[in-house]
Amino acid sequence: MTDLSPAAQAVLDAYQFAPIEDELTAAAVLRAAAEQIAVPDGQPDVTLWEIGFCAGIRSAQNGLIVIADELEQLTDQTL
Repeated sequence: MTDLSPAAQAVLDAYQFAPIEDELTAAAVLRAAAEQIAVPDGQPDVTLWEIGFCAGIRSAQNGLIVIADELEQLTDQTL
């Protein structure tokens, strides 16, 4: 088996160890992916382009978390 990066392994682990319900599995995978996104903060001499780039990364990260939250709520409603 190929060695995976820590980020890829975290996503795979979340998928493999999540409960069987589809909503929870999808939410776990999205949340694990969002947690692996690195945003370089607090570095000196940051350009405006880099600030915008980091904002875009945070937006994508937050979008994944919002979707995961929504999927988890769907599961709560069906119980």
